[in-house]
Amino acid sequence: MKKISATILAFNEEKRIGACLESLRGITDEIIVVDSGSTDRTVDICSRYGCRISVRKFDGFGAQRQYATSLTTHQYVLSIDADEVLSPALQESILRLKEEGFSHRVYSVARLNFYCGFPVRHCGWYPDRQIRLFDKRYANWNLRDVSEAVIFRDSVRPALLDGDILHYRCDTPQQYEAVINSHAKMKAKVLAAKDEEIGFLSPFLHGMKAFLKTFVNCGGIFEGKVGREISRQSYRAELLAYTAARKIKKSSC
Repeated sequence: MKKISATILAFNEEKRIGACLESLRGITDEIIVVDSGSTDRTVDICSRYGCRISVRKFDGFGAQRQYATSLTTHQYVLSIDADEVLSPALQESILRLKEEGFSHRVYSVARLNFYCGFPVRHCGWYPDRQIRLFDKRYANWNLRDVSEAVIFRDSVRPALLDGDILHYRCDTPQQYEAVINSHAKMKAKVLAAKDEEIGFLSPFLHGMKAFLKTFVNCGGIFEGKVGREISRQSYRAELLAYTAARKIKKSSC
């Protein structure tokens, strides 16, 4: 049977990482956890599951994921976040691969995102396909701070696995808003580094574009109150990122 290494990034995830690790039981052959300095019980919980733990200061999602991959022992790597769980169907798909052998170098997986416990199938949140299982000899993470992705040669074609990654984005609207704030700060630095002018109206225009895309183009209107809230947060995310990027550019002049 082929073996798989799992990688997880973690920071103060004591409430959710147990479910993630439980879903990996009997599926992966080692679990690498890269912790960004948790002050809760995250590391203790991971230790109880026999994970290999490395503490590393967070310096962007891409770099952190690539570092986690570099610590793995096995050829195939499954990347999963602390707030994600493998569905039973996905567990079966991965076990079948291990038994029958890997016929592809990279595999994509649909991700079903939950907002405060509610499964969201619109807003651009589903199927939200991700490259999460790959042969590290032929694919790896780029080093982007945000919107990181697995990169591979053009000749490589991903295969879609049956089943979903279940992504529990937040327990409360406030928790989701905090994530938006954090990601907006990182995105602002990326935007500010580009050789593009950010005008006075840019934050509002990009915010409205994000709202309309989420609510209209991606069907957020069909999700009711949840769809409206997610669309509003899409507006807010772009507004914050471009406003902060504009301030950074002005301060550097």
